[in-house]
Amino acid sequence: LTNDKLDNFEVRTQQRVTLNPTVSPEPIQQIEASPAVIEPSQEQLISFNLRQEQLASFELTDEQLLSLDLTQEASLNLDLKPVELPTIAFAELGEEYQDTLEIANYWIRRRRRNRQQRRQQQRRESTPSPTSKPKSSYLKVLAPTSDKVLDIPATSIILQYALGAEVELRVNGELVDPSFIGRTETDTLTNLVTRTWYGIVLREGENTITATIPGSDNVISIPVQVRGTPDKLVVKTREARIPADGRSLATVQGRLLDKFGNVSHRDTIVTLYTSDGEFVGVDQNPDQPGFQVEARKGQFTTELRSGLDAKTIRISAATNDLEAFTQMQFETALRPSLITGVIDMRLGTEGTDFFKGFRDFLPEDEDDDTKFDIRSAAFFTGSVGDWLITGSFNTDHALNKGCDCNDSNRLFREFQSSEQDYPVYGDSSTVDVTTPSIDNLYLRLERSGTKVGIEADYLMWGDYNTEEFSRRSQLFTSTRRKLHGFKTNYNFGKFQVTGLFANNVEGFQRDTIAPDGTSGFYFLSRRLLVPGSEEVYIELEELQRPGTVIRRERLSRVSDYEIDYDRGTLLFNQPMLRTDLDDEGRVLVRRIVVTYQFDGDSEDTNIYAGRFQYNFSRELNKESWLGGSYLRENQGARDFELYGVDGLFSFGEDVQLITEYAHSTNDSDELGLVSGSAYRVQLDGKFGDAFSGKAYLRSTETGFANNATVSFVPGQTRYGAQFLAKLTDTTNFRVQVDRETNRGIAPRVVTSFGDLFDPRTEPQAGNRVDNSLTTVIAGIKQRIGPGSLQLDWVFRDREDRKDDSRSRTSNQLRSRFKMPLTDNLTFQALNELTLSSETDSVYSDRTAIGLDWRVYPGITINVGQQWFTRGQFEGQEITHLGVSGDYNLGSDTTISGRYSIVGGLDQMTGQGAIGLKQGWTIFPGMRLNLAYERVLGNFLGENAAADQFSQPYAFGQGASALGFESGESYSIGFEYTDSPDFKASFKWEHRSSNRGNNTVITGAASGKLSPAITALFSYRQANGANQRLRSRLGNSINLRLGVAYRNPESDNFNALMRYEFRQNPATIPDTILLGSGSGYNEHLFSGEMIYAPNWRWEFYGKYALRYSRSYLSNDLIGDSTIHLGQLRASYRLGYNWDIVGEARLISQPSADYFENGFLIETGYYLTPSLRLAAGYSLGNIDDYDFRGSRSASGPYLGLTVKLDGLIGNLFGGFGNQKVAPPQQQESQTESIVEDKQDQENPKKTNQPVVEEGLEDNSKPLSNDKSEDDNTQARIIEKK
Repeated sequence: LTNDKLDNFEVRTQQRVTLNPTVSPEPIQQIEASPAVIEPSQEQLISFNLRQEQLASFELTDEQLLSLDLTQEASLNLDLKPVELPTIAFAELGEEYQDTLEIANYWIRRRRRNRQQRRQQQRRESTPSPTSKPKSSYLKVLAPTSDKVLDIPATSIILQYALGAEVELRVNGELVDPSFIGRTETDTLTNLVTRTWYGIVLREGENTITATIPGSDNVISIPVQVRGTPDKLVVKTREARIPADGRSLATVQGRLLDKFGNVSHRDTIVTLYTSDGEFVGVDQNPDQPGFQVEARKGQFTTELRSGLDAKTIRISAATNDLEAFTQMQFETALRPSLITGVIDMRLGTEGTDFFKGFRDFLPEDEDDDTKFDIRSAAFFTGSVGDWLITGSFNTDHALNKGCDCNDSNRLFREFQSSEQDYPVYGDSSTVDVTTPSIDNLYLRLERSGTKVGIEADYLMWGDYNTEEFSRRSQLFTSTRRKLHGFKTNYNFGKFQVTGLFANNVEGFQRDTIAPDGTSGFYFLSRRLLVPGSEEVYIELEELQRPGTVIRRERLSRVSDYEIDYDRGTLLFNQPMLRTDLDDEGRVLVRRIVVTYQFDGDSEDTNIYAGRFQYNFSRELNKESWLGGSYLRENQGARDFELYGVDGLFSFGEDVQLITEYAHSTNDSDELGLVSGSAYRVQLDGKFGDAFSGKAYLRSTETGFANNATVSFVPGQTRYGAQFLAKLTDTTNFRVQVDRETNRGIAPRVVTSFGDLFDPRTEPQAGNRVDNSLTTVIAGIKQRIGPGSLQLDWVFRDREDRKDDSRSRTSNQLRSRFKMPLTDNLTFQALNELTLSSETDSVYSDRTAIGLDWRVYPGITINVGQQWFTRGQFEGQEITHLGVSGDYNLGSDTTISGRYSIVGGLDQMTGQGAIGLKQGWTIFPGMRLNLAYERVLGNFLGENAAADQFSQPYAFGQGASALGFESGESYSIGFEYTDSPDFKASFKWEHRSSNRGNNTVITGAASGKLSPAITALFSYRQANGANQRLRSRLGNSINLRLGVAYRNPESDNFNALMRYEFRQNPATIPDTILLGSGSGYNEHLFSGEMIYAPNWRWEFYGKYALRYSRSYLSNDLIGDSTIHLGQLRASYRLGYNWDIVGEARLISQPSADYFENGFLIETGYYLTPSLRLAAGYSLGNIDDYDFRGSRSASGPYLGLTVKLDGLIGNLFGGFGNQKVAPPQQQESQTESIVEDKQDQENPKKTNQPVVEEGLEDNSKPLSNDKSEDDNTQARIIEKK
């Protein structure tokens, strides 16, 4: 309540009323009305309209009558008996009631005659005499008030006018029928009539209520609005920035507004996406991509947890056809210093280090000399002023080095679920890699920008992406790669500078593959890829119109695909259909584009790059900048240089201008040292609600090259303009003019196996092309009832200066009809008919029909048929059926939590093994995915840039020669994730054609067999899916079974088990040369366990077996078996002493190879951070077939230092965390008692389970009994 409204209350001293107004988001303040007697004037009347549920909060009895009587002077009396009234919480009324208290019952009739007579007598004494009658033209609208916003399209209207007058009431110019009059009250004392019309119907939006007295000039009109359907979605965050610590929360708020800016009181589901971080709370529909939040009465609120990277993030919200965006800052999380790590020193016989790598134990060149080794590894982080420093190093091996047998060292240390040593670990925790580096060091110094939109300042050494070199304004100068080395970014106000240096750069390759309708396997042109270096995209371009990508989607490993770096294969989580349709009915061709590094021959390779950017504006949707970039790559025998300038200029939210110029110099395998330029200008604008347009110019010279960007055609120039006008609410008109010129070199058509599969960085040069095409399109789109009809006239003038037979002029009529048959079923038809005597040499006539069945919000089943009737594709057909949705492949890269099992399976492992990602939810937790595509006839035709031919992959920017072949593919898959303890999925795909068949089978199931046992089963089968490769390699099969035992009530015993079967796991295209007899089968089994009966004893054991059979030919079979056994026992004599014994055995009987190793060691803790060790190790190898026998043994001394204690003592406590202040005695006693109870029933505790025997050694040891008691208490707390 505002102050002037508060003054209108007359409250007796003993009737103090407490009011609770609130203005969100400020906290509710308690305001107590002061005793006052106010007699407002006529202009100070207050309209009280409490709804029925609000009136009930007063709980008035007959003795607590509420009288609200307005005299001519409009005095207000609040006459209540001296009783305590309940508090009225106006905060619950919502934001729209903060300034106005609306009332449903304006008059409460007096219920007892004696009380009425007494009040009338009081009024006679204070009001004028009845002889002072109001004027006959007196008229007033009491309800609703002016500019009132109503929730429903109906209201009651209350008028007050002079006695004896006649009143006319109109709504939006229409006279209101007198039958709506529900109450008329006459006050003979004031000679005023109060009349109420009930249930007056209004329309959504603006309404006008007009009251007049015939014969009088007094006309009163008031505007009233009714909340309409949502027309706009608004999303924002309450906080502009939060720390990037993985824990801080931001509040995301949103509203649905109608076209007049009022909150639309509609309930709906809004889907949220974020570029980083994780939404917290209940997902209203976890089966759908994104995070679903419910909007109640047009408003929603949820929370977003920050990620670990300091950056500006983008949050999007979508519902139905509405979409909104906002951004916020994840700022650098300045935290206290922390350091952890060790220094390990060893003095002993060379080649007897039992705990070092397998190849370092008993090496061939060992000489039994005494050797001193020192190794160290550490992680540290902490703030220095406004900067956060984070680092890690390991003197023994690279930070990203894995524990597998291949010593994998991959960029960003990201592993797929199929690459884990055990399929399941019985653990749902996650790991975030904060210091990725493929060498021994990672270091980053960082601070956040001062405003939202300003990127962080940083210096770093390690693994990084090149997002600063792939802005929206960059196409020809764009570079999107994953590299390692030095990188820096710094902001000088609006000026931003980025620089990088990358070493250890291997060979770089770009492959483009035509899918066959299945998930894979899709072979890349190279083997032995650099793990983690790949960038995978799906590009869609118009059929027979290469060079202009309509849509490009970046995919994410695990959630979208799985890759084998040794074989060079991709297997997608969804079938990859050959074609798609856009909103205009055009046929789009799908391409798989992959860039990656591979093991090259050159060692002296590196990249230097720099970029400057001046930011005129960083405001969301109004960004403007001007930038320039330079990149030089030394590839050993070949060099590459790229530089250019680019700019993005926003004129408001609806007009954007993009300009770019690029120049490259390249050592081409085909053309030698070449250089070329490329440039583009593009203007997109929307002028009001009725007009929009686009103008563009794009050109590339033949010698221009850049394989790390979007696909383009060298030597192509294209320019044009498009204009769209909304003539009426049901009629749209558009006109488009386009000119394309091609003067490049077409890829050479090759057919031999060597030319097709021999990897190259660019296609072999073919013939030069010299042609042009002018296209004019004019059309109109008319809405007819719920349907629409679109007619376009298409004029094409093609001139080919190399082959005159391709020069043609044609006129084509394109018609498209769309009609909803039901609320969920829509019919579509399209026809492209050439009116001229000759058809275009590239584009064919086409007829298409289709049905779209919206089975679920956001999910549609599409079925369609296309016939090509005239032109180069005459007689060919395309049939498709599929499930499509609001989710596009690659749009949701987050790891979904619906695939995890608490205490059994983490999210990444679950999604990699089970996730289908998209489908039709047939019931909660069960999703179905369908796909069918039939292509009749090969679409390997002619286009303006090249002649297309069948090929497994196109090299470099040679995708213009890549077509697709005939065939039939279909798939069905389901996924079940509703149970918290069981997840499963199955997918079956098949492709058949005259060039071979491919069957893809994938299935997985994971669940809790008991509270302590988690199991995972997966099966995968596929063949080669590339053109010219199908069915020639044989199926590759992988079957995995994993079991993990972890008892939540006791952590004394834990066990892991794995079984895996592999068939042809390493076949590659070169295998075809070996003949049909090649094949390989492999069985793997491993299991390990750890048992700690108490805190002194700990036992560990492991056994692994690999049995393999190779089919070198039909009559030549080779078998091999390898065994690994390991046992370890440790005993702690006290808090200072321990003793360890371990034995290891490796054998391969078929190769006469046997290896064993033994170790015994005792250690003494001088301090909790310093351990002195002495031991003896020995080993022996019997390798009768190759190197003979060798052995080594000897004692050794060791010293291990924990760096947190050492650094903390040397540098005044750096890296040591502050000890929490001691709790009160009652809390300590209660904690110990609770922990003892937890020992008896661990299910009731929320403390993490810790293995026995791993007691806290971070405090000095003492023989004092009190210290022992404290130590025992700490052990109890940890347990």
